[in-house]
Amino acid sequence: MTENGHDLRPGADSYPLFGARVTLVDAAGLLAAAGAGPVELLADADFPAPVRAVRLTVRAADGTHRFDAEVRTSAGRAVGLLALGVAGPAGVLLARRLASTDPTSGGVLAEASRRLGLGLRPAAAGTGEDLAGAAALREAAAHGLHPELTYDETADGGRTVTLRAAVPSAEAGPAQLRAMVGLVLHVVRELAGEDALRDRSYTVGRRPAPAAVRAVPRSEAVTLDQVGGLAEVVARFREIAVSFRHPQVMARWGARRPQGILMYGPPGTGKTMLARALANEIGADFTEIRTPEILDKYLGGSERNIKQIFREARRYRRPTVMLFDEFDSIISYAGAGGDAASQAVNAVAGIFKQEMNTLFEENPDVIVVATTNFPQRVDASLVRSGRFDIKVAIPAPDESGRAEIITKMIRELIARHEGPGFRMFAADVDPAELAALTPGLTGADIREVLRRVQLAKAMREATEGAPAGPISQDDLREAVAGLRRG
Repeated sequence: MTENGHDLRPGADSYPLFGARVTLVDAAGLLAAAGAGPVELLADADFPAPVRAVRLTVRAADGTHRFDAEVRTSAGRAVGLLALGVAGPAGVLLARRLASTDPTSGGVLAEASRRLGLGLRPAAAGTGEDLAGAAALREAAAHGLHPELTYDETADGGRTVTLRAAVPSAEAGPAQLRAMVGLVLHVVRELAGEDALRDRSYTVGRRPAPAAVRAVPRSEAVTLDQVGGLAEVVARFREIAVSFRHPQVMARWGARRPQGILMYGPPGTGKTMLARALANEIGADFTEIRTPEILDKYLGGSERNIKQIFREARRYRRPTVMLFDEFDSIISYAGAGGDAASQAVNAVAGIFKQEMNTLFEENPDVIVVATTNFPQRVDASLVRSGRFDIKVAIPAPDESGRAEIITKMIRELIARHEGPGFRMFAADVDPAELAALTPGLTGADIREVLRRVQLAKAMREATEGAPAGPISQDDLREAVAGLRRG
C-alpha cells in the first residue's frame, strides 16, 4: 500500500497452484484490514463438485492473526482420494502432513491409513505422488501455520470441513496468507480429485466484480467488504452472518440468534446499504417494506397491511432480511397524542409488537431490520430486547472513515469501468487529502461527489469528441466545493 494506506490500485501476485492460477491482491492491505474486523477472501469463487462453497476469512486480535476456512460439500460421496466419513479429511491431511514433513513417519501414516480405511502410503521421493500437496503442507508448516481440521454434517446431507490456523501478528505477512490459501485449495483438491482445479482461476483480495455481478444494480450487489468507516458494525454483522450459516451449532447450544436489528443515525450514513450487505453476507433474500405499503388512509387498513406482511414472513422458506426503512414514519411514539391520527398510529404499533412477539419463534430464518433517522420518535417498548436485540448507531464518518469510504468507492469504480486503454482516475488522487476536505459529509454525499465528476467527464468527452482525461485530485476538489455550494 501507499504510505497513507489508501492505495487505489494495489499490487497483485499471480502464481500457479494445483493446476489453477491464483492471484493474490494487496496481501499486506488485507492483513492490515483484519485488525478492524474479519476480512473475507475467495468470496463467490467457483469450485468443482462436490465442493459447493468455500469461505476463507482472516481476522486480527490480541496480537494474533487467525485464519478460518469452511469448505462445504453437497450431499453424496466425494470423488478422488477420500469419501467423507468420520474424521476423513482431518485424518488424510494429518497423515500426509506427517509423511511429507517427517521421513520417519511412514509407520504413523500406515496406522492412520489403517484406521481410516484409506489405503494411503508415504509419498516416495521422485515418484511424483502428490508432490504438490506435500509441498503445500510443508510451506504452511515452514511459515508457522499448524492447521486444525474438523467437520460437521449439514441438514441437507452434505459436509462442512473447517480449517483453522493462527500466527502471531508480528509474523503475519503475504507468505502466511499465501500458505493458508494453499491449504484451503489442498482441502478442495482432496475432496474433488487431483486434477479438479486444473485451468481454474482464483482471486484472493479486493478483485473486480465478475460480469454476472456487474449486471446487478450496485445497491443489490453490495457486500460488507464495500462498507467503509464502520469497522465495528461490520464485524458485528459478520458475527450475525456466522450464526445463520451454522444453524446446527446454534441448535446444539440452544442459542437464539439475533433476529431484530435497529439502526439509527443521520441520513446518508449507509443504513440501507448495511441491511442489503448483511443479506448478501448470509446468502439471504432481501425484501424492503416501504411506508406506502403499510399506511392506509382507511380505518383498519394499516393494521391489515402489517398483519399480511408478517403472515407472508412466516411462510418464507429461505433466510430473509426484511427491511423496514424510515421506521419512525411507520411506527411513531405510542404516547404522541389522543386524536384520531395518533390512535391509528398507536394501533399500528400495537399490531407490530404482537407480530414481532411470535415471528421469530415461528420462523427462525427471518431477520427484521428497522432503520430510522429519529430514534427518539420510536416507542422504547417496541424496540426492547426480544424484539430488537441489536441496536446500533450509524454515525456520520470521521476523517479516517471518510478516507476509507473514498478509497473503497474509487476502487469499486476502477474495478467496474477501467480497462485496456482507459484509465478513470489519475495517479494524483489522494483519498486522505479528500477526507480532510470533507468534514460533515456522509457516504451518500461522497458518492454524489463522484457522480458529479463522472458526469462532467462524460459530458465533456461527448460534446468535444475527444478523450477527457482521467479524474484528477483537482476535479474532485472542485466537485466537493460544488456540493457545498448546493
